[in-house]
Amino acid sequence: MTKSEELAGFVVRASYEDLSEEARYQLKIRVIDSLGCAIGALEGEPVGYIREHIEEFGRANVCTLIGAGLSSPDYAALYNSTLVRYLDFNDSYLAKGETCHPSDNLGAVLAASEYSKRSGKEFLTALAVAYQVQCRLSEVAPVRARGFDHTTQGSFAVACGVSKALGLDVDKTANAIGICGTAFNALRVTRTGALSHWKGLAYPNTAFCCTNATFLAMRGVSGPREVFEGNKGFMDAISGRFEVDWSKENLELVNRTIIKKYNAEIHAQSAIEGVLELKKEYGFSAMDIDGIEIDIFDVAYNIIGGGEEGDKTVVRTKEEADHSLHYMVAVALLDGQVMPEQYKPERIQKEDVQGLLRRVVVRPDQRYTSLFPEHHACRVTIRLKDGRVVSKEKLDYEGFFTNPMSWDGIVGKFRRLTEPYIDGELSKNIVDAVEHLEDIWVSDLTNLLGKIRVP
Repeated sequence: MTKSEELAGFVVRASYEDLSEEARYQLKIRVIDSLGCAIGALEGEPVGYIREHIEEFGRANVCTLIGAGLSSPDYAALYNSTLVRYLDFNDSYLAKGETCHPSDNLGAVLAASEYSKRSGKEFLTALAVAYQVQCRLSEVAPVRARGFDHTTQGSFAVACGVSKALGLDVDKTANAIGICGTAFNALRVTRTGALSHWKGLAYPNTAFCCTNATFLAMRGVSGPREVFEGNKGFMDAISGRFEVDWSKENLELVNRTIIKKYNAEIHAQSAIEGVLELKKEYGFSAMDIDGIEIDIFDVAYNIIGGGEEGDKTVVRTKEEADHSLHYMVAVALLDGQVMPEQYKPERIQKEDVQGLLRRVVVRPDQRYTSLFPEHHACRVTIRLKDGRVVSKEKLDYEGFFTNPMSWDGIVGKFRRLTEPYIDGELSKNIVDAVEHLEDIWVSDLTNLLGKIRVP
């Protein structure tokens, strides 16, 4: 049996009954979090480009586009995934050598579940499968250091989640895994250097392509079964050797995924919470600050702190701002928050934040690196112009798996993001639908999402 067939067996065997009560609860939290991010992104610049593209080419009236009518399952996966991802406010999973955003799979799984007329239980199960596959592969087969993007493992996750939602058998699921895992291996340059719209569109593209490919597998198209272990396969060409016994896997890794409290790159969360706590505790203003020092784990330093993925003091666009720890900390101290409005072009370009971000110094710290990913550790130090030096060490933040966000907290985030776009009654109905997903059909939820209109 090939490794893709072993993985396919795991996908086919998975059931709602395999999910613990905690995993079911955490999945619902991630669904409402993802939908909040999606609705809050309706006016995003590249979202408009994708909507225009689909209006011209995606004419099949099969699956719901949040706020924008109906289209084919693959285009629904593309559009809704773009919405979930654009704000860069959705969940994350931290492995030692990889960071991913498992809710990137929601758009594809939702589309396939709506197409297949699935129940809420079946949707949650398929989503849990996608979470488990992406998170486990991020642990055992990280690809970032080899120059590949985390969407590479995501291609396997989309194939598995969509196959589960479509009810494919082992053979067709293995074909989908083989096609997607072979065809969609993305480069890490997506997230290094000068950042572009593609940073937020790379995974939606994976969702689009892999949903399409999985439907081809459903029709009978075969794929390379030895995608993992074969000659010049995934292990040879990209990841190196690894082992996963899929016969012993569960669906519980969703419990280790983490929610963003601030609209900021995931590795910035503790530092932002730390500087805001210092500001509240000591009562200084941004004008009082002489300099800011952040000692942090090496992954944060390398991705958002000016390490191996490039200078983070040159900030001109949203994409550069939400991947610059210097900018995110500076704007937090100036505005008292980091939310979507902190990434408007006129805010990014203001002299106050451009000046303060250049007074931020970020350093990797071996002690905090050794605590990662079990902790989200850093120390923030602020030097004030009157000579005072204030400092705070953080080991986590509200939203990390050691300090999880409550249902009320996530509903508050949902309402904050969606208030400009939906009224109170529709907001309540969507929240209630997600809270009781096990008792409804996916179409009940998508019918509510279809009532939203782009401004």
